[in-house]
Amino acid sequence: MNREEIIKLVSDKLRLIRAEAGYTQDKMADIIGVSKKTLVQIEKGRVLASWSTVVSICALFRETETVQFLFGNEPLEVLETVAREGVDYRKMKTFGGRIWWREVSRKNGFILQQNILSKHFRILDDKHYRIYSSFDEKLSKIRFKEITKNE
Repeated sequence: MNREEIIKLVSDKLRLIRAEAGYTQDKMADIIGVSKKTLVQIEKGRVLASWSTVVSICALFRETETVQFLFGNEPLEVLETVAREGVDYRKMKTFGGRIWWREVSRKNGFILQQNILSKHFRILDDKHYRIYSSFDEKLSKIRFKEITKNE
């Protein structure tokens, strides 16, 4: 998944996200920081949302079913991984991947997982803190080997 794909996905679903949140076009435009005219153009498929608009939508509406369906339960993780060109080094507590994740490998208390929707990878420690994430499978497996080799 890359910026262009995310922009297309969110632009295509903007009307649904707005409807699910229960907002008028005027209110939604105000919330995400665009003009009503721009919002209408995006909803009609005439233009795509900008990256900053997509980030705003995903951050402000991350709990909606539509955004959850597009990116799994952690849309901001997907966005930050893409924005940082494939690697996200934040150390943040997760729920351990009970939903939306498949386990790729487990060793010495570390887990390598792949998100079933976005297809990105992450490594969790024994307390379910995310210590690495990337869209690159090969780099994720190399990093997993490096981490588990030293433990």
